[in-house]
Amino acid sequence: MRHFGHISPAAREGLFIQEPCEFGLDSPARMLSAALGATLYCPATRPRLADDVIKQAGRGVVSMVLCLEDSIDDSEVADAEDNLVRQFADLAARGAEVPLLFIRVREPEQITDLVRRLGSSVQLLSGFVLPKFTEERGVPFMEALTKAETAGGRRLFAMPVLESPELLHLESRAATLQGIARTVETYRDRVLALRLGVTDFCAAYGLRRAPDMTAYDVQLIAAVIADVVNVLGRADGTGFTITGPVWEYFRLQERMFKPQLRRSPFQEGRAEGLRTELIEHDLDGLLREIELDRANGLLGKTCIHPSHVAPVHALSVVSHEEFSDAQDILRPERGGGGVMRSAYTNKMNEVKPHRAWAERTLRRAEVFGVAKEDVGFVELLTAGLAE
Repeated sequence: MRHFGHISPAAREGLFIQEPCEFGLDSPARMLSAALGATLYCPATRPRLADDVIKQAGRGVVSMVLCLEDSIDDSEVADAEDNLVRQFADLAARGAEVPLLFIRVREPEQITDLVRRLGSSVQLLSGFVLPKFTEERGVPFMEALTKAETAGGRRLFAMPVLESPELLHLESRAATLQGIARTVETYRDRVLALRLGVTDFCAAYGLRRAPDMTAYDVQLIAAVIADVVNVLGRADGTGFTITGPVWEYFRLQERMFKPQLRRSPFQEGRAEGLRTELIEHDLDGLLREIELDRANGLLGKTCIHPSHVAPVHALSVVSHEEFSDAQDILRPERGGGGVMRSAYTNKMNEVKPHRAWAERTLRRAEVFGVAKEDVGFVELLTAGLAE
């Protein structure tokens, strides 16, 4: 699979100077963690789940979470597990290309039980999403994952969700973060990415952000995100990929982009000078949050509606300007440091301070591609909406 793989090769050639690379279940973890993109959540109770998975793959989704936790009622768990086993068998029988598939469980015992019940169709599974992850809860989850890997005969990743009240509350946050750090470091090879459960954070204080506000406008939430990135997202080799929080709002129809003769407030002042006559007013918040995710060290995003996928992926593509700067900074002859004017003559590129940024940018360029100089968000968005 690849990002923008659902559009024609000719269309990709018109958009990219460097096309997104191909990747799959057996690709290096470092590549997969950067490639997750818009991870679409889906309740495991859906009766035509296999059809849904194939349909979304055809629309450009490359990672999905099939949820047994908060998206379904407590009374539905057993039936949802049975449904998952049937749907995985259906997918395996069809031999269709599917996204990276993860199952969000409630308890550690579900991991080993589901891997046993999936049988040979476990080959379609990429791993498990682990809710309300702390050191106390996380160790049993990771031990169960280790056993399941052995039993299933394939590599399985964990994506812990950081959403517990202990992480939110100021008096327990530092200790909780340190415990999480110890746990994920112990099992580093199995941790693909860390996910933020902002809805649970808001619930602890009875909060809910409006559609014109981002998670970063809610100071309690912004503080937690900052601390999580501070401890777990460092660029010194000890950090992990941390994904952006869910955006809760969507329109009744799946297509939320229609011609609008206006410019989005989100785009004012952007370096690329993008013109967004295709953006609906109620998407400004989502687009602003995606940009703030990136500015705060997050990559990828939890999504609960298919219409969120295209904007996440369009804004994940590396611009020609970013790519030019990153290449200049990482040239071998720059190894000793120094400072230079960018090729776009609008900024300073300082080799040593900007090196980690440049390395991350080239990793993103590998999986999301590099846009041509005259290609911006609108062109990438409309291409991503193609079916």
